[in-house]
Amino acid sequence: METPPQPSAMDALHEAGIHAAVALQAGLPWLEKFWIYLTSHFDPKSIFTFYFPVAHGLNTRVGLMVLWTGLVAEWLNVVLKWFLFGERPFWWIHESRLFSPEELKEFSLRQFPVTCETGPGSPSGHCMIPGAALWPIVTALTAEVATCTQSWVLRLIPFLAYTLFLVAMALSRIFVLAHFPHQVVTGILAGAALGWGLQRCPPNFRNSQFFVVVAVVLLLSALALHGLATAAGIDLDWSLRLASAWCSDPAWLRLETRPFASLCRVVGSALGLALAARMPLTRREEDNLIDSRLRMTSTGLALVALDILHKLPKATDTASFYRHMVCFYAVGPFLVIIVLPRSVIALRNFLDPPHIPPNNPPISPSPSGSHPH
Repeated sequence: METPPQPSAMDALHEAGIHAAVALQAGLPWLEKFWIYLTSHFDPKSIFTFYFPVAHGLNTRVGLMVLWTGLVAEWLNVVLKWFLFGERPFWWIHESRLFSPEELKEFSLRQFPVTCETGPGSPSGHCMIPGAALWPIVTALTAEVATCTQSWVLRLIPFLAYTLFLVAMALSRIFVLAHFPHQVVTGILAGAALGWGLQRCPPNFRNSQFFVVVAVVLLLSALALHGLATAAGIDLDWSLRLASAWCSDPAWLRLETRPFASLCRVVGSALGLALAARMPLTRREEDNLIDSRLRMTSTGLALVALDILHKLPKATDTASFYRHMVCFYAVGPFLVIIVLPRSVIALRNFLDPPHIPPNNPPISPSPSGSHPH
């Protein structure tokens, strides 16, 4: 009979995470729908398809910082996952061989369509990327509240909401067996620290060349790191094989959960910022967008357009899928920042042309000697 392996300190941490997942899955039945909704609708791509357009509709600068922080955070998350070699609960519980078949049956842990992430598990991208990208929104809301009240309690409400959201996201990731507790905690801390740091040195969003360089550098550096690791005999694709081996349903293995899909999202978003900087709005168009009705209309159209783009049929082969990802996430920022605001302004001017007062003819001077009395 094969002797079971001796557990290490990391195994003890993982085992505690398994018991946390067991406790969460044994909780109130209605919470299951909440956890799954949270983890599936507010995943990292929602930064690009939801938070960014909404924040941009409220404040252009804040929206741009959300997108910029999100793409940097996602790139860093990919690199950290490659070299931290984090396990995921849904495969570790089997691969560790620390549990007997009777214990596994007693745990009765379930997988879900959002469980089978194919990349490594540490740190949690669902916690790190929103933790960074939402930081500009939180600080902007805090500053806005501070102009209305001197109460410290009220000023803390945005940060309290931010913290509660990330804690709920962390619990949802443990619930679906995608992460261990220590992975979501490190994700939250890394995301908050990155958001704070990037806000202190924002880029020039009108510099198109800067974002082209960013896209190229982030792509080539990630490919170089992957290539060097492979040449050194380090297998960075180990998680894909384990996910394929232990996922309950092969249909739950999605290309968009692979590290290179995240990299495509990063590169596409940077190129989208470059394209928007290349053809910026005019000063008159920016002045028109002071009208909150125009901004909200543009934001609503952006959400609909991005949702339609996201639901378009995707290629099934890996290379074509990655190309689709780059194009989609490049088009998104250009639509939100330039195309839709400009279209809304043009439509408003067509339906309600601005009133231009007629030029009155100049008053000719009275003939000499004929002054009115």
